[in-house]
Amino acid sequence: MFFRNLTFFRFPASHDFSQLDELLPEAALKPVGPLEMNSTGFISPFGRGEEALSHRVGNAIWLAVGSENKILPGSVVNELLAQKVAEIEEKEGRKLGGKARKRLKDDLLHELLPRAFVKTSRTDALLDLEHGFLAVDASSRKTAEMVASEIRRALGSFPAIPPNAEVAPRSVLTSWIAGEPLPEGLSLGEECELKDAMDGGAVVKAQNQELISDEIAKHLESGKQVTKLALNLDDHLSFVLGEDLIVRKLKFLEGAVDQLESTERDDLRAELDARFTLMAGEARRLFLVLESALKISKAEA
Repeated sequence: MFFRNLTFFRFPASHDFSQLDELLPEAALKPVGPLEMNSTGFISPFGRGEEALSHRVGNAIWLAVGSENKILPGSVVNELLAQKVAEIEEKEGRKLGGKARKRLKDDLLHELLPRAFVKTSRTDALLDLEHGFLAVDASSRKTAEMVASEIRRALGSFPAIPPNAEVAPRSVLTSWIAGEPLPEGLSLGEECELKDAMDGGAVVKAQNQELISDEIAKHLESGKQVTKLALNLDDHLSFVLGEDLIVRKLKFLEGAVDQLESTERDDLRAELDARFTLMAGEARRLFLVLESALKISKAEA
């Protein structure tokens, strides 16, 4: 259950979560209705068949938001609509106007929705109550915003905002491959993306390459700046950090995973609990490093 991405939000560390467990059942995922396109709500982090909608270890809370979405391809709807329009126009000998077409399409959707296939999805999230951050396992801020909105819907209030860096992330990432010292624990990986400072300029992507090199230096000299950078945190994590402050391609390395293998556990629940505890600790450590390096502001109550 290790997260593969981390989209961060800040919230006041003083925010009250004492009623979370009482409020979550009201915001639980409900089956998508016959005439609905989608349904979203909380599910058990431990999977189907489990009742608990949250799991807490110390100051870290594990949540999972599930979604059910009807699969109704637009091409299928448009093809059937075209057939019905053609039938009516041939029968009545007249062209259908825009309003008539819209009514016909609405009727068609009501007819098709109850028979549409349902696709399920799940997005996990971590609340760190001590340091006031939410980390969502999503590479898209839109998906992460959906999770934050679901927490807000459950609690009634949840003042979570994207992290605000007091220094431009692009300039910090660029300085790191230009030779400036990295924060303690961080080291360069072998992947980066560079862009011209001007919008619409050239984009260079490097993979499996030494980043402090003459080739990369020439791109920097021409004015390109780093927008994505592969990094390692000790021998525990590898990831790609974007200028949008989203952590992608997150992997837990041997230094972290070895801690799990040294402990024996009797069942799957205990294993998941151990993995969450480890992940929460590593995510916290990474966030604190980035918070210091990029001067990320704390959220105000």
